[in-house]
Amino acid sequence: MEELETKRVIALMSGTSCDSIDAGLCEVHPDMSVELIQGINYKYPPHIQSKIFQIFKQDATVKDICQMNFAIGKCFADACNVLIEEFGKPDFISSHGQTIYHYPFDEQIDNISLKSTLQIGESSVISQETGCPVISNFREADIAQNGQGAPLVCFADEKWFKPKCNKENKNYAIQNIGGISNVTVVSKDYDTFGFDTGLGNIMIDYCMNKFFSQPYDKDGEIARKGIISDSWLECLLQDEYYFVEPPKSTGREYFNSNYIENVLKYAPKDPKDIISTVTALTAKTIAQAYERFIYPNLGIHEAVICGGGAYNKTLMSYLRKYLPSYIDLKTCEDYGISNNFKEVMAFALLGYCTYYGIPNNLPCCTGAKKRVVLGKITG
Repeated sequence: MEELETKRVIALMSGTSCDSIDAGLCEVHPDMSVELIQGINYKYPPHIQSKIFQIFKQDATVKDICQMNFAIGKCFADACNVLIEEFGKPDFISSHGQTIYHYPFDEQIDNISLKSTLQIGESSVISQETGCPVISNFREADIAQNGQGAPLVCFADEKWFKPKCNKENKNYAIQNIGGISNVTVVSKDYDTFGFDTGLGNIMIDYCMNKFFSQPYDKDGEIARKGIISDSWLECLLQDEYYFVEPPKSTGREYFNSNYIENVLKYAPKDPKDIISTVTALTAKTIAQAYERFIYPNLGIHEAVICGGGAYNKTLMSYLRKYLPSYIDLKTCEDYGISNNFKEVMAFALLGYCTYYGIPNNLPCCTGAKKRVVLGKITG
C-alpha cells in the first residue's frame, strides 16, 4: 500500500437542515487526526434552496432533480473556490453531496433489492469548476453490501475517540444533533456501534419557520420561554421509529412536512409551548435510545454533543435533565473538534481513506456485510 502522507482536503457537507453548504479546508494526517484550517457556511442561493425543499416534499419532477444535480454541484464548487482563493488548491475535494432521498429498507421487486440512497451535487461539475479531483458518493458501496449507508461519521468517531477510551478506560457516546440525531458509541472493550436516534433539529426548525418566521431557535430562547406539553410529548414519543432495533437510519423521507403537520393537529395552542415540546422531544428520544439500545450492552461515562444542537442551550439543559446524572455532558469543542464543522472533518477523513484505498465503513454501525472502501473519484 502507498505510504500515507498528510493531505490538504476541502470537505463539503449539506445536511438534512439544508441551511447552508458547510465547507472546510482540513489537513488529514497519517494517524487519522484531522485539523480544521478554515471552515465556512456558504449560503445556497434562495431559489436553489427552495427547489431543494421542493424535492424534499416530493413536489419535483425528474427534470428538476436532473437540473438540481448540476446546479448544486456548481454551488458546491463556488463554496470550494472561496477557500481556494484564500488558501490555494487542496490535494482533493471530499463531497458528501445533498441527500434528497434515503431508502434503507429491505423491500424487493422481482427479487431485486430496492434499498437505495441518492445524493446530488454533480462531482464532475465540482471538479471542472475547481480544477481538483473530487471524491463523492460515499453511501452507495455500503448499501451495495446490504448496509444502511448511514451513519458514516461513526468511522471518524472511532478513530478520534478510541485512543481516549483505551487511555482513560471510559465509554463515550458521540451524539450529533443536526437535522437528524445520530450517536456513535466508542468503548475500550466493545465494538463501536451507532445509529440514528431520530429527530434532531428538523421539527424545531420547521415550527420556528411556521410560527415565528425564523429559520431556527437561536440559543433555544423560544423553547426556554415555553412550557413542555407532557401529553403531546408522550404522544410524539410513541412513533414506531424510536422502537426499531439498530442498525437503523432515518431522514426527511420519514420525518417530512406531512408527518410534522399531522402531529401538529394535537399540539398545544401556544407556539412557544410547541417549540418547547419539540425541543424536549429531541432530547428525550436521545435519552430513551440510550436506555433501549446502549445501556443493556454497556454503561456510558460521557456524552459528547456536536452539530447545531450543541448551540441550543435549552436543548442541552433538557439533555442534562433526561440523561443520568453520572454521565458527563460535553461538546466536541471540549476536544478541539468544531461543533459546526465536525461532520465536514469526518468527511475529510472518509475521503482521505478512499484516496488511499482504506476501508472506511463500519458494518457494526451500518449493518453492511463487510468492510468496503466508500466513495468514487472524479477527475
